[in-house]
Amino acid sequence: MADINLQEIHDLLISIAHEAGKMMLTATPSYLDSGTKKNSADLVTETDKAIETMVSTRLQSSYPTYSFIGEETFISGETVLTDAPTFICDPVDGTTNFVHAFPAFCISLGFTVNKIPSVGVIYNPFLDELYTGIKGHGSFVTRHGGEKLRLPLKKEPEPLGELSTCLVGAEWGSDRTGNNFDVRHQVFVKLCAAKENGGAMVHSIRCVGSAALNLAYVAAGQQDVFWEGGCWAWDVAAGWCILVEAGGIMIIDFFSVT
Repeated sequence: MADINLQEIHDLLISIAHEAGKMMLTATPSYLDSGTKKNSADLVTETDKAIETMVSTRLQSSYPTYSFIGEETFISGETVLTDAPTFICDPVDGTTNFVHAFPAFCISLGFTVNKIPSVGVIYNPFLDELYTGIKGHGSFVTRHGGEKLRLPLKKEPEPLGELSTCLVGAEWGSDRTGNNFDVRHQVFVKLCAAKENGGAMVHSIRCVGSAALNLAYVAAGQQDVFWEGGCWAWDVAAGWCILVEAGGIMIIDFFSVT
C-alpha cells in the first residue's frame, strides 16, 4: 500500500460525495408533491444510476487501473471483490428514507486494498453530516462545514457492558420472506425480550434505515451496537473503515441464506 496515497483518495471521495449530495437533494421528493409515492421506484432507480455513473466516471478518470464495485452495476456471480485496490459505492443508502424525504440517507464510498477497508466516506446531504476515515489515521465527522471532530465523540468512552445498557441499531431490510427474514425476526425478539424470557432486554433499538449511517453512529458513540444480516460490500465498506478507526470492532458471521 506504500505507493497508494490514501489521503489523496480520501480527498477525492469527499469531493465526489458532496457532488452526489447535491444530486440527491435535487432529486429528493417532497411530501407535498402529488404522485410521489407512485413514481418512487422510478425516481430511486434514476437517482441511484445517475449518481453511480458520476462516481465511476470521476474515479475512472483519476484511477483508471483500480477496480470499481457499485450497487447499481453489480452482477451476481461475476462481480467479485479481489485484493486489487477497489472503490466500493452505494450511491443512495437508505432509499426508503430518500423516497419519504426522511433525513437518514447518504452516499457511502469505500476503498479497499487486499480486501481491507482503507478509506471510508459517508455523507448525509440532508443533514450535511460528513463521516470520514483513513486506515491508520483515525475517523472524523464534520457537520455543516464546521469543525472536524475526531470519533468517537465521547472523550472517554465507557467499556461495552451488558446489552441491557446498550442502544442497538438493527434493520428489518426489504426482504420480508425467507431465512434471512426469519433470522432477523429471531434476533429482534431475543434483543427485546425480558431476561426472564430468555432475552437480552436491550435499552432500546433504533431502525435508522441505512447500514452506513448505523455504522457511523456506532463510530461516533451515539449507538453502542449495530447488528445486520444479509449485507453487501457497498453497505459496509465505508462504515467499516470509519468504525475501526474510531476504535470499534467489526464482527462477521457467515451463515447460509436460501
